[in-house]
Amino acid sequence: MNPMLPAKLASITLLAALLAPGAVWAKASDRNQPMNIEASFNDCVFTDNGKCQFRGDVVITQGSLEIHADTADVIQRNGETERVILSGKQARLKQQMDDNTWMNARADNMDYNVNSEVIILTGNYNVESERGTNAGQRMVYNTRTGAMQSGGDGTRVRTVIQPKNKAPTASGDKK
Repeated sequence: MNPMLPAKLASITLLAALLAPGAVWAKASDRNQPMNIEASFNDCVFTDNGKCQFRGDVVITQGSLEIHADTADVIQRNGETERVILSGKQARLKQQMDDNTWMNARADNMDYNVNSEVIILTGNYNVESERGTNAGQRMVYNTRTGAMQSGGDGTRVRTVIQPKNKAPTASGDKK
């Protein structure tokens, strides 16, 4: 085994974690806002352990968060939302970060586990922010820690990391 391989893998993993434009930097105030869900149809069981399915041009908003999907399943456990499963060709998510930049994501399926704060994007996913992009077939992203894993399933992953912004030129400054 190449002795440099673990160091290279650690560097790539660190860069990917720094790049990952996810909810770990999402506007903290969004979680305290009401969630609004609009759809063409819903089928809900309003119990402590129920499920609501929304179908047809589903739009979910909560603060700066905006989601569009063909379907959304909201699963409750003990009166609290446990999972949200979004699907479509493609489901889209947009959210403002605490630094006022925007993150955009799309995938055929997004499965968010509220308790573990892990979102799994599958099917031609693409995540974009000012920091860069990441695209592939499957990404597991921990919004609490910022840890991200993608690929490893025989498919390719594409990551683009934008250069750090340079200071503005001083062309207008007097010397």
